[in-house]
Amino acid sequence: MEISSGGMELGAELRERRKAAGRTIASVAVDAGLSVPYIANLENGRGNPTVSALERLTAALGARLQLSIVGDEQVVEPRSDLAALIAESPRAKSVVHRLAGNGRSRRAVEAQLLATLDSLATLLHSPPTDADLNRLLDLVLLATD
Repeated sequence: MEISSGGMELGAELRERRKAAGRTIASVAVDAGLSVPYIANLENGRGNPTVSALERLTAALGARLQLSIVGDEQVVEPRSDLAALIAESPRAKSVVHRLAGNGRSRRAVEAQLLATLDSLATLLHSPPTDADLNRLLDLVLLATD
């Protein structure tokens, strides 16, 4: 069984969210009612967390736990062309940096932008362009201000 978070290894996601929130393992452990070694092991990819422990841990990080059971046929690989569109855009990097924090990791924000661009590509029946990305970023900035 693989435990992941949006294609990202769970431990790395937990660590990134904790650091994005400016928290120490000890402070998260207190809020979650878990031990420091337990959380450190999870962040390092060791251990078998219970659903209850993950719920408490994600709540302490200002997030929520969402579980899914999917078959192999439902696994969708991210489109590398869309990921490259985001990665190569200085403006996208700036917006991602601005939106990350408060328990939201940079990777989570990038994944949400990627999913939105993918939906846009489906709607348009063509790959999004730089202009489409900039329009999406404008919309995101307007909605968050």
